[in-house]
Amino acid sequence: MAIGVQSHDFGGGGVVNSLMGSTTRGEIEEEIVEISREVAVEEKLYVAVSKDVKGCKPNVLWAVKHSEGRKICLLHVHQPAQMIPLSMGGKFPANKLTELQVRAHRVLEKQKMHKMLNEYIFICAQLGVRAEKLFIDMENIDKGIVELIAQHGIKRLIMGAAIDKRTSMLKSKKAIFVNQEAPISCHIWFVCKGSLIQTREGSLEGMEIRITDSPLASPLTETSHGDCLRSRSISEGQSQHVKLTSPVQNFLNRLRSHGRRVATVPSLDVNKGVLLPQHQLGAEESVNAWEGMSQGSVLSTWSSSEEQIGSLESNSEVRDEASEDDSLLSSIHESEEDARRTSPTHELQDPGTLDRELIDLLQQAMAEAENSKREAFDELVKRRRAEKDVIEAIRRVKESESLYANKVKRKKEMEVVLARETSELNKINSQKDKVMEELKTALDQKMALESQLADSGRMLEEFKEKMAVAVELLQTFKQQRDSLQFERDSAVNEAEELRKKRDTEASSSQSQQIFSEFSFSEIDAATVNFDPRLVIGQGGYGSVYKGVLRNTEVAIKLLNSSSKQGRSEFQQEVDVLSKMRHPNLLTLIGTCPEAWALIYEYLPNGSVEDRLTCKDNTAPLSWQTRIRIAVEICSALIFLHYNKPHGIVHGDLKPSNILLDANFISKLGDFGICRSLSPDDISTYTTTLCSRTEHPKGTLLYMDPQFLSTGELTAKSDVYSFGIVLLQLLTGRPALGIAKEVQCALDEGTLNALLDCSAGDWPFVQAKQLAFLALRCCEMNRKNRPDLVSEVWRVLEPMKAACASSSSFRLGSEEPCQIPSYFICPIFQEIMREPRIAADGFTYEAEAIKGWLDGGHNTSPMTNLKLANCDLIPNHSLRSAIEEWRQQL
Repeated sequence: MAIGVQSHDFGGGGVVNSLMGSTTRGEIEEEIVEISREVAVEEKLYVAVSKDVKGCKPNVLWAVKHSEGRKICLLHVHQPAQMIPLSMGGKFPANKLTELQVRAHRVLEKQKMHKMLNEYIFICAQLGVRAEKLFIDMENIDKGIVELIAQHGIKRLIMGAAIDKRTSMLKSKKAIFVNQEAPISCHIWFVCKGSLIQTREGSLEGMEIRITDSPLASPLTETSHGDCLRSRSISEGQSQHVKLTSPVQNFLNRLRSHGRRVATVPSLDVNKGVLLPQHQLGAEESVNAWEGMSQGSVLSTWSSSEEQIGSLESNSEVRDEASEDDSLLSSIHESEEDARRTSPTHELQDPGTLDRELIDLLQQAMAEAENSKREAFDELVKRRRAEKDVIEAIRRVKESESLYANKVKRKKEMEVVLARETSELNKINSQKDKVMEELKTALDQKMALESQLADSGRMLEEFKEKMAVAVELLQTFKQQRDSLQFERDSAVNEAEELRKKRDTEASSSQSQQIFSEFSFSEIDAATVNFDPRLVIGQGGYGSVYKGVLRNTEVAIKLLNSSSKQGRSEFQQEVDVLSKMRHPNLLTLIGTCPEAWALIYEYLPNGSVEDRLTCKDNTAPLSWQTRIRIAVEICSALIFLHYNKPHGIVHGDLKPSNILLDANFISKLGDFGICRSLSPDDISTYTTTLCSRTEHPKGTLLYMDPQFLSTGELTAKSDVYSFGIVLLQLLTGRPALGIAKEVQCALDEGTLNALLDCSAGDWPFVQAKQLAFLALRCCEMNRKNRPDLVSEVWRVLEPMKAACASSSSFRLGSEEPCQIPSYFICPIFQEIMREPRIAADGFTYEAEAIKGWLDGGHNTSPMTNLKLANCDLIPNHSLRSAIEEWRQQL
């Protein structure tokens, strides 16, 4: 609808059809309102939030509801934790931890903070409002809020608070602090559970605002934008007072001053949108009508938009506008004074002149409004471009940081690779130096051998000369042969009598093993003419065949012609195994002197070495079985070392010489290179007595280093070999370098990783105890190795009992045919019915151990050591286990 005025009382009678061409009053108001809204949208509304999303959510919803299209900015004060939790448990002060630990925890805190702020942003996004986040790291929250207000020039802030119902005063310490310390330019709304409880007045750019504690007094109420504009008033007696410097305000000021002196100012009907003539409204009413129209539409819109545009305009522009308005006002006042001087009364003013002045003023105000709108729009475009440039710069910075982080990561990886390669290079260099030393040693040995070869040539010439002399002496020896023949026959007869006497003594001994002699034809038939398919073992001595001899499965060890072991070793093994009997020594059934063969009992489970390597896909040994094998071998060694009248050193202890029967009971064999000791004092022979040899025999990896260097074989040499075997039982690894690997694992605390996992879950305490014991046995100096009886046996014997109680054997499901070894009497080799514990710690059948003691023995059947007493204790737990096992069969 066009804005016009009727000319009833203006004397001219003409109708002014338009003040601004085709521009209507509604369009002007809409444009001004649109400008104010665009500017207001760019102004941010800050909302203080805490870590409690659920508790602060009503305050955020209240802010969104009353934001009137403004962008929400979430303000948060992050408090870095002073007590930092660690993975090991407990919390520690930050100044007591390393910088890396503190930095890692700070990163986690920042991630949690951003996740919390993103929840608030998501809530705002669901309500269709854009939200940003602004935060600061500070220990004091209220001081952090005040610091953010000062740094970022915050003008509008919504903050949660609590109020005392009795005094209607704030009782939240943070709210009270912020209310007192925040800059005066910041206007603060204190909200509690989604309701406005109190407002702190602030002074904004371009206006002074005084808002009461009522939510209706806030420009962020639930009323619509138009209603809010119409509800405001500029009169000094009301609750709000606004000081405007916009062109529209200048126009109204001039209009008001002009209305005071002109009685014929037309008024605008706000409801109808037309100008009313003078005779319908008085002078003051006309001015008030113009004021109402401007305040209800134009002024209220500009009052909100001026708050946004004022921050974009420079002070110089504001001063220029103010100066222009002042000059315009002064010109109007001059014209008014002239009018007063020329006209005696207000009623004598020319109506046409008044209309033209009003139209000019209105056009000038509209032009200024259009210019302000255009400037505000240009400033908004610049601002958005600047924001876009900032976002692009941030993106580039993040890309640069990402590239830098990748470069740093690659650099660290290259450093790790370089360090690893350097370590490998150093290791190779050390190995090279070692090989060079060995090569030098080999060259020296070669030169020595060449020198010995030259000496041997000279000695050969000497031997030839001596041979000629010997031929001459041969004639003399032939003459003496006849006399010596007679003496030989006499010696043979005496030797035969001594042999018979020895056999008689051996048969009377309870511990002697009766064995038989077999013919070559029987051996050939038992092995099916030595069929290669029946070979079950190979060694330096020759081959081992499986055969059936006299309806009994046996193992036949046949000595090859090219064997490293001679006939002396063959006879020595026969002498040792034929005179001793022990549950953990291999039983010799007989011999075949024609074929130089030894016949043993057949053990179906092969050797410990075969089971450690799972030969032919056999099942691995459990850790209980391995501990029991170590105990049994220790018992066998004690029996050999303390044998009477001569102690015996095995000399070739290794896993391939430890055989397993059907019940996995271990038996020690291969006594071809054993040595006999004849000590005067049996208590000291293990450390002082030795057997010397110029050519040490045995397996290099299991041989005593001192035996290799000195040729002195003692009982401590078997202790060294036992230590290597014990380490292999623990780890399942080859013997080469195994002692160093276990020592490094113990030093670094990684023994669990070195244990053989195929044996099951090792009890760590027992495994560690066994590892330390084995390393002591492997000491280079034999004086530092432990004694089998006083040290090794005291550690192993309790472990056997613990394994027996913890295994709770599972016969009837997995191994229904196997009999637990601890159910078998060591003497009778049968399942015990009345188990008794002797003073040596072993359990025997009551009848067997009583017969042993009643026969005049005061030593242990297992260790040959003297018993402390002859008391026998019933083993009720073992008896119960045996009875339970029998019931399950």
